Amino acid sequence: MMSDSGRIGWQQLREFADVDLTKSFVLSWHTEGETLVIDIDLYLAPEHPFYERPRPAEKACIRPAYIEFPYCEELRADAVDGREVIDIVEKLSHGTISDLRVLDDGRYAISGEFGTVSINAERPILRLKGP
Repeated sequence: MMSDSGRIGWQQLREFADVDLTKSFVLSWHTEGETLVIDIDLYLAPEHPFYERPRPAEKACIRPAYIEFPYCEELRADAVDGREVIDIVEKLSHGTISDLRVLDDGRYAISGEFGTVSINAERPILRLKGP
């Protein structure tokens, strides 16, 4: 389960089974109470239970989704100043995701075109948006 660097990659987390974060796109960041919410366009692999064959004009099955980090206690981001989670979230940009890693218990790092964001929170929850 551990990678060579001693960290767990998103591919080993059951929440991200049959999706590909590296083909997904962050649309926005916000908080809901103590939860960090990342709004994404999520790439679903054919094995995913909600996968649908792409229409002729589409190249992949992309569905709107959220990655939630409950009880987010701390947030740090490259090149973003701020002490409060809400202040940092307001300054984060969108873009493709290159990686999500579990650094250790309760610590995560998500990287992409928006830089690297370090998160101290409970285990992430992946939710597909409604119909």
